[in-house]
This record gives sequence, C-alpha cells and structure tokens, in this order.
Amino acid sequence: MTTGPTDDHTMQLHDHTDLEAAIGSPSHLNSSPQDHFSDPFDIANTKKASIQALRRWREAALVLNASRRFRYTLDLRKAEEKEQRARMIRAHAQVIRAALLFKLAGQRAIVLGTEVAPLPPCGDYEISLEQLTSVTRDHDLSALQQYGGAKGLSEKLKTDIDSGIVDDDVELSKKKKCVWGKYISHEKGSQLLEVPLGGLARSDSHHLNYSCCSIIGAWNTYRDGLKEGWFDGGSITFAVLLVIFVTATSDYRQSLRFQNLNEEKRNIQVEVIRAGRREKISIYEIVVGDVVPLKIGDQVPADGVLIAGHSLAIDESSMTGESKIVNKNQKAPFLMAGCKVADGAGTMLVTGVGINTEWGLLMASISDDTGEETPLQVRLNGVATFIGIVGLAVALFVLIVLLSRFFTGNSKNLDGTTQFVRGQTSVSKTMDGVVHIITAAVTIVVVAVPEGLPLAVTLTLAYSMKKMMADKALVRRLSACETMGSATTICSDKTGTLTLNQMTVVEAYIGETKLNSPEDGSQLHSAVSSLLNEGITQNTSGSVFTSKDGKGIEVSGSPTEKAILSWGVKIGMKFDVVRSESIILHVSPFNSTKKRGGVAVRQRSGSQVHIHWKGAAEIILESCTGYLDSNGCLQSFEREKDFLKEAIGEMAAKSLRCVAIAYQTCNIDEVPTDEEGLAQWVLPEDGLILLAILGIKDPCRPGVKDAVRQCSDSGVKVRMVTGDNIQTARAIALECGILTSNTEDTEFEVIEGKTFRELSEKEQEQVAKRMSVMGRSSPSDKLLLVQTLRKLGEVVAVTGDGTNDAPALHEADIGLSMGIQGTEVAKESSDIIILDDNFASVLKVVRWGRSVYANIQKFIQFQLTVNVAALVINVVAAVSSGDVPLNTVQLLWVNLIMDTLGALALATEPPTDHLMHRPPIGRREPLVTNIMWRNLLIQALYQIGILLVLNFQGKSILHLEHDDPKHAKMVKNTLIFNAFVFCQIFNEVNARKPDEINVFTGVTKNPLFSGVIGTTFVLQIIIIQFLGNFTKTVRLSWQLWMVSLVIGIISWPLAAAGKFIPVPKTPVAIKLYQRCIAARKA
Repeated sequence: MTTGPTDDHTMQLHDHTDLEAAIGSPSHLNSSPQDHFSDPFDIANTKKASIQALRRWREAALVLNASRRFRYTLDLRKAEEKEQRARMIRAHAQVIRAALLFKLAGQRAIVLGTEVAPLPPCGDYEISLEQLTSVTRDHDLSALQQYGGAKGLSEKLKTDIDSGIVDDDVELSKKKKCVWGKYISHEKGSQLLEVPLGGLARSDSHHLNYSCCSIIGAWNTYRDGLKEGWFDGGSITFAVLLVIFVTATSDYRQSLRFQNLNEEKRNIQVEVIRAGRREKISIYEIVVGDVVPLKIGDQVPADGVLIAGHSLAIDESSMTGESKIVNKNQKAPFLMAGCKVADGAGTMLVTGVGINTEWGLLMASISDDTGEETPLQVRLNGVATFIGIVGLAVALFVLIVLLSRFFTGNSKNLDGTTQFVRGQTSVSKTMDGVVHIITAAVTIVVVAVPEGLPLAVTLTLAYSMKKMMADKALVRRLSACETMGSATTICSDKTGTLTLNQMTVVEAYIGETKLNSPEDGSQLHSAVSSLLNEGITQNTSGSVFTSKDGKGIEVSGSPTEKAILSWGVKIGMKFDVVRSESIILHVSPFNSTKKRGGVAVRQRSGSQVHIHWKGAAEIILESCTGYLDSNGCLQSFEREKDFLKEAIGEMAAKSLRCVAIAYQTCNIDEVPTDEEGLAQWVLPEDGLILLAILGIKDPCRPGVKDAVRQCSDSGVKVRMVTGDNIQTARAIALECGILTSNTEDTEFEVIEGKTFRELSEKEQEQVAKRMSVMGRSSPSDKLLLVQTLRKLGEVVAVTGDGTNDAPALHEADIGLSMGIQGTEVAKESSDIIILDDNFASVLKVVRWGRSVYANIQKFIQFQLTVNVAALVINVVAAVSSGDVPLNTVQLLWVNLIMDTLGALALATEPPTDHLMHRPPIGRREPLVTNIMWRNLLIQALYQIGILLVLNFQGKSILHLEHDDPKHAKMVKNTLIFNAFVFCQIFNEVNARKPDEINVFTGVTKNPLFSGVIGTTFVLQIIIIQFLGNFTKTVRLSWQLWMVSLVIGIISWPLAAAGKFIPVPKTPVAIKLYQRCIAARKA
C-alpha cells in the first residue's frame, strides 16, 4: 500500500500543448491561499493551483493502486524533467539535431515521420538539406545573401515568391518526398496489451491479491494435492486477471480518446499562398517552399525567412526562454517555428519543417503523454481516502474479531465442532483457518478502497470530450469540462459568436451623401473612386484572387475585410491593378485598442504619399477636418460632422457595424528613407479627409436567442462584450435577447468600456453585477470585467478570438476561444475551442459540464451503496458467526461491477434537458447531496436487511434444515451472493435518475448502459451455473432464481417511494475525513 505517488511509476504525465502553461507558468510556481487550507483535497481551480497544493493532495491520498489512480494526473517529477529537457534542447539544439540526423542516417529508417535519405543532391532542386537548414539554424545572413536572399532561395526551391508553389499534386508530392522532410508526426500511444501488462507490473492492489493467491494456492496444494488444491488460488487469479483485462480495456479506450484529442489540438490550420490563391491547410501539409502570410496572433508554422513585412514583431519566448519581442526585417529575416506573431504582418518562405526545425526537435524529444487533475478528481480522491480509511478500519476489525474467535475456540465447523482447540488442532488446520481469515480481510480492503471513484471522472471526461467534439467544442484543458457546469456568467463576444460573421455592406455614405444603391459605383466621382480603391486595396490584410475554376473571384481576410473588399469589387475596383500602381512604405496594423489601422503608400509614377486610415467610424470621424463630396471636391466640416454622427447612430441602431475610410497626403520629404526609420515611423492620425462611411450588416445567428434564454433559465447570465459602438451593441443585444426591452436601459445595464474603466473599484463591482452589455470595450476592459466578476464570487466563462484577448481568457475560470476567427495565441490561452464560433455551442458545453458532475454523482451513489452493504453484511456476519457469506472471488466480482463496469454504465450518460433547469453547481457544493444520502440509505438498508435475514434465517426460510449442512450453507450463501448482485444490477438503473421518479427515461439512448447491464446479467448466470468450483457456489433452482430476481426488482418501487420522502435543502456537511487526514499527518 502507498500513500502517494513517490516512485517512478506512480503517475503518467498529461500533455499540455502549451509547454509554458503546463510547467513554467507563474501560477504553478507561486503559492496561493489554498495552500494553507486545512483540507488538501479542496482545490477549487486546478487551472491555477500551485505545485505545493498539487503535491499535498497526492501525499494525503490513501491509494492501493497508485499507477492506475494517478494515471491521468500531472506527474510533478516528470513535469520538472520535461522543462529541464526543454531548456537543454534550446541550449544544445545544434548538437542534438546532428546526433539525431546521424542516427537516422545510420539506421536508414523512418523515425518521427521524417524520411532519411542521402543529403545532396535533392532531386530536381538546386539546394541540399544541409545547405537549407544551416541557413536558418545558424541565422547565417551572409549565406542567405549569397543565395540571393528570399527571392534567390525561392528560385532554387522552384517557388514563386509572390504566388507560392504550383498547386498541383505532382509538385507537392515531389516536395513532400524530398529529404527536406515533412511536419513532425508524433509517436503512437500505448498498445492494448501494454496497458494490462503495465498495470499488472505496477499495481499494488494486484500484488496484494497475488500474494494471497500464492499463499492460498501453495497451502491448499500442499493440503489437498494438486488436483483439488489449486482451485482457491486459481479462482482468485482468474478473478484478478479478469479485473485487470476489463480495467485495461477501459483505460485503453480512454487513452485513445485523449490521443485523438491531442492530435486535434496540434492540427493547426495555416493560411498559405499556392498558385496565387490563399487557402487554409493543416500544419501537417506544409512543405518547404510554401509562402505563408503572417499576422498578429499567428503561430509561425515552420522555420523560414522573411519575404516582406511591416512592423513584424515575433515573440520567441517559446524557443529562447526569454520574454523578449524581436523585430523582424531584412537585417533579421529568420523565423523559427513555434514562435508567435506579436505585432505587424508579413510573408515568409518556408525553409524547414518537422525534425529539421528547433520546434520540431523540441516536440519530438518531449513525451506526449498527458496529465492534468481536475477539481472534481481531487475531491473524489478525498472521498476515496475517507472511504479507504473506513475500509481499512473495518478490515482490521474483522481480522481481529475473526482471529480472536478462532483462537478462543468460538469458531465452529458446519458439523458444530470447534475449529481450533489449543494443543489438539493440527498445524495444518490452524494454518488453513488463519489463511482463510487473512484472505477475507484483505479482500475487504480491496473492495472497500474505491480506486475507480476518481477514475470515473477521467472516464466521463474522456467520453464527454469525444461527444463535445461532435458538438463543435474542442477541450484543451480537462478541468474546463467540469468547471463549465459551475459557470454563473458568460461574457461573450458579438461578432461571429452571437452573429453569423457573414458581413455585407448595406449602406454607404460618400462625404455627406448617402448612396441610393451602395453597390453602384457609377455614382462616384473618379477622384473619390481612385482614392477609395487605393485605400481599400492597400490598407488590408485580405486579398482578391481568381477562383480555382477561373469563373469568378474569391476574397480572403477577416469578415470585415472581406465585406469591404467585396464592396470595392462591386463598385469597380481592380485589386491587382490598383495594388500594382503604388508601393507600400509603412503599415500600422489594425489595433483593437485604437480601433483603427493605417498604411502609407507612394505612387509609382509620382512623389506624392497617401496615408490611408480605416476603422471605427466615430473615431475616424473625430480625426477628420474635411471630406470629399460626391463631385470629388474637398469640403471642410461645418454642420456635416453632426449630420454624419447622426447617420452613424442611425446605422448603429439598425445593428450595423460602422466603418470609416479616410486619407491624407504627405510630402515625400517627410517620409523616413532608411528601413530603421520607416520601422519607427508613426503615421499621422489627425487632419484626415473623409472618403466614405460604410454600414456593414452581420445578422444574428439563428437560434442564438433561444440559447441565451436557456442560459438565463438555467441561472447563467449572458453578458455581451464587444468593440462595436454602444448603439450597435444595444441593437444586437436586443436582437439576441440579452436585453429584453428597447426602453431606456436601467442604470449601467449598457455601458462603454471607457466609462467602466474610469470607475472606482467599489463602483466597478456594483456596476458589474447589473451590466449586460459593454460596448467599445478594449481587451483590457474585458480583463478588468473578468477580474471584477471573479472577485464577486462568479464563475466566469469568457469568449475571445484576438491576441489581446489572451489575458482575459487565461484569467477566466473557463476561457473559450473561437476556432474559425481565433488566433493561435488566443487558442493556446483558452481551455476550450469553439470550433464553429457559435454561441449555441457554448450552451452545449454548459450542458456537458453539468452532465459530468451529474454522472459522477450517480456513480458515487451507486458505489457507496455497494460499499456500505457489502461491508456491513460481512462485518455483522463475521462478528456474529465467525464467517463471511461473500467470499474473496465473489467480492472481486462485485468490485468489478461497482468499479469499472459501473463507471462505464453511469459515467457515460448523455446530458438531458433536466440539467438545464437547475442552478449552476456551486464550487463548494457537496459531492454527496441530501437526496443522494436518502437514496443510498434506503437501498443499503434494504439490501443489508434482506441479506442478513437470509444469512441468519436462510436455512429455515428455504427449508434446508434437513439437508446436508455443507450443501445447505452453499445454497444459502449462493442465494445471498446472487441476490446481492441482482440488487446492484437493478440499483444501477435507479442511480440514473437520483431525483426523478421515472428512472427509465432515455435509457435506450445510452446503448453502453444497456450493454453493461445485459453483460453483467449474463455473466452472473454463467458464474452461478458453470463456475461453481471457482466461486464456491452451487447451481440454483429456477425458484431461487426467481427469488433473487424479485429481491432485486423490489429496489425499483422502493426507490420510487423513497423519493417522496422530503430532505432538508441545507446540505449535510461531512468533514470527518478531514479529521482522519489530520490524524494521519499528526
């Protein structure tokens, strides 16, 4: 027995895709207030738990099978080794890569998905693997210049620097088969046979049983001979092997689910340029020679060199270990895979993938085995520890009582003779009696300590995660699954989450004139049209290109960019032509704080520089001093600015997003001439000339109003936090049902981010309680709101898609990033990725979160009923008669039913609508509620009563007084065993609905539950009818089978009747196990 995972085999390491979050996060290194809490199992949020808190609960846990119990928790020792190995790889990457490549070349094998082949030459290409990788590996600028820079490299790789590689199967196949390699393929998980063998080798409880088997087998073989004596030891061996096999199969299925989940997390979608078109592909499909556009929040998918960039800044902390932002330009053009784009934009040429990158080498050298405990898992370890202490006490009590009765001459044989008489009983018979007693006590320990209780969390989480994938939710952090069931508020983005993210320009103002048809370019003066086209094509991260079939055009970029570009095309803009007429000098990327983005361009045919701005209409309008009217004439603002402000308000009231486009001219003499000066140049933001104001429609998602209503009905308040202006935010909130009336808002129900930011801390807390909509919010406002709500005791879920949303996503109890529009930085900071960016999917996550908690409670009720009944029956029988009616093999079978099979049946129940009519689950809500105690006690008392009556009066009830005493006892004990198992089978159905009378609702929707019940029933028949020599049972008549069936069925009406018994609403706080733990530590 062990009291915590202290050896090399106690735990397996759970993978965290974000290495720093898993190991190096400050939240893991600093102590927190929960470290000083008296209960080591009370960790409200494992996401931010300290290493000390995680270590303390492990040390406090009472564990028989440490390798299985801690299989899916974070291995603290291995986590530290993992970080040390990562540092070593960062420091010695060149040496390690050379050694690996040498090993691969020597073995001529495929390792980690990288094909080994001779280095030069490389097929039809003019550069070898060593030449290519050494350029980026060594950051060799002189070698890059000798090759002709990025353009020269692209020619050697047969890639067009502007349009990318030729998008045909032959060229892609060549590049994939070339020695440059492909993206790293991670090692396979454990095989099915490895799991039971590993569990057998490391399982303390199995060692305990095998020790008993060896003693019993050896003794009985010596006593009765080989032919008859092997049954006792062999039967226990078979039972133990059966438990191992079933448990291993269950664990293997869970491992596959986690492995598939990890593959999904690593399968990042990357935008590349191929044949002049932008398209998204899997990161595994990137090849050397690909041209990859980069923007804020992207992860650099491979090693490469910069082709062109504007204010491009890279966070290289994941590779260098230093929190330093590095600016990239032609003097520092090398990009490393795994780093994040912190600012700016650019394009890169891929020069290394897979094992030929620093990141690939790091990922290949670090185990993918994953581990992370959840709050519920920790609490269940506390419950299991309490039950285990009780079980140990009971087993010790039974051992002392039985040994005392035996050696004092109070234990009788079936014929009434005394089992032990001092000086007369032989050593052989004495040993026989002692071995029998010790075996019974050890079995009670094995059955009493519920190893499967904490693991039921892992099982239900693995099942839930698989189903949540089908519901468009990818779980990155296990604890988020169950924490979502406690969420009391959801702070949701507007665009793409509450709306469809399908934007179109529906209104347009040119100067002070509203266009009758916003798509009619003939209404525009040529001067206005020319400036608009230039501003739209150059001040964008999107693109317009010909579709694959050549019959139309396609537009790429963010939804807002696509809407504006599409509008530009409709009014006559020729994207490629306009873009070729000017040169981009400097870019100020769109900033979610400033709500604007700008670009400076110079005409190829002249010396005039235009600075174009685009952003939130009211912000751009404030920076304008004039406008171009419909005739192309410059006009100064007089009353027109107030008119346009009203127009913006009217469009916002129609739930339109308002975007303004403006420009100003700049003399070429005022523009920095050197690259460093351009990089530091701040584009002038004032004195602009307004060109257009566009009203962009983004309709609400179908069903979002119903989803918001369901959240409200279930006690979860939905708050909308958006960067749009307050009128647009209010209109969308009304449309979505977040606000219920268009009348004047109650105080602070709708508020601007700036107003909230300027309040005092106390005022912020008061406002946060009432607030439903925050408009014109910045990422820092969202973070402030999350922190304020958490101070008020709310369990906060937050959605986010931008890089600047990362702090709020990390701070929230549950961070929900967007799978379509979300940046990689946002995704890595989140706990769950909403794959379809739909708020309805967030509601499904809430349902699954509540389902996890509800399923665990069902399993607890079922398992505790079995534990209480089995322990009481054996203890009472042992104390009163000196014998136990349920023998070792029978209890191992019961243990299998209540542990692995019970978890499979109850932990995989799908969520129901009933769950959404309850309030959120409180952080400190007891695992065993008053309703569960009522159900548990009713069933346990019934089983104890009926089976003890059979134990003491069974012979007379069954009319067995005149039968052979040995046979009569066998029949009686067989009936007790059979009735006990039937009670568990029928009570398993009761456990499905702890607070509902009709327990059969939806039973057909869970085939696994029906399968487990049916399998248990069939196996019980086989055990009784055909395996009597192993289980010490006899075949029962059909009448006794009916008696067993009736005893089991009675539990159904009994459970239904019991639910009419009222229970107090205040939970019964049980803290006895804390005292037990305190006593142990003292």
